[in-house]
Amino acid sequence: MTRETAPQERLLLRRARVGIGIVIAGLVLSGLTAFPLESELRLLTQLTTPARDSGSALHQWLCQVRDALADTNARYPFLAYGTDWLAFAHLVIAFAFVGPLRDPVRNAWVIVFGLVACAGVPLLALIAGPARGIPLGWRLVDCSFGVACALPLAVSLRAVRRLEARSGPRPSDARPAQETGWPTESARSSV
Repeated sequence: MTRETAPQERLLLRRARVGIGIVIAGLVLSGLTAFPLESELRLLTQLTTPARDSGSALHQWLCQVRDALADTNARYPFLAYGTDWLAFAHLVIAFAFVGPLRDPVRNAWVIVFGLVACAGVPLLALIAGPARGIPLGWRLVDCSFGVACALPLAVSLRAVRRLEARSGPRPSDARPAQETGWPTESARSSV
């Protein structure tokens, strides 16, 4: 690395890490807020209380969700265990991004995995949402989470790809096939 390229590489590395950090923070926040859903919905409906008696469609939807969740938790509290696992999964996925945060180039595959997962968010929201009676507006909000996560990941991946192009192949990329556990070309052709 020459003196001229070092600042550019540091900038690319910082850009990749900032994007990954944003994704980690979002996953941790969404994971932690998935535990106290009932109390959060009570607070949210109080904050969105309409000025007029008729109420907004959003407020009515939030009240319906709040009431359904309170009723379900009172009658079938074990169902909340599924939400606890959802919250835990968000935290575990956030932890998976610690590797790319430390070494984005070596762990670029995790960033690609994140982008693939982001692409699946709108698919799930637009396919499963109608089947569960979720209003279109709320499904679009759900879709926005996939887009919002994909943006910093795309910036990170672009920075990583530019870092890879500047530095060339890593020594670990040039290992012989025998060391990787994959059959060599001669072994494949003899089969």
